[in-house]
Amino acid sequence: MAEKTRYSDEELQEFKAIILEKLEKAKADFEMYRNEVTHANANDTQNTSPTFHTLEDGQAFLSKEEASRQAERAQKFIANLQAALVRIENGTYGICRETGKLIPKERLMAVPHATLSIEAKQKK
Repeated sequence: MAEKTRYSDEELQEFKAIILEKLEKAKADFEMYRNEVTHANANDTQNTSPTFHTLEDGQAFLSKEEASRQAERAQKFIANLQAALVRIENGTYGICRETGKLIPKERLMAVPHATLSIEAKQKK
């Protein structure tokens, strides 16, 4: 029996559903982190007593930094998921970009935006 070189249209639709679900959650997470950074939720130290400003300013800065990092990670994850959707549309989804072999379904279920098989990833 010949080795499978691409996933079937049904399998690709299954992966697409998983990716769309993850994309929706990632966009919600990104929006939440973006709101934290821009104070769109108005949950800051502006309405507290001036005595607490000194203590809270340091914590607020650290919280903003962390939210900014998380927003960047979410944005990168969104871009990777969108790229995976493009690969589904053009029929190259699930094919390792290093080896040209099919990435195992289990790996794609866990990391749907993967472009490398475990074999190729370990070589890097």
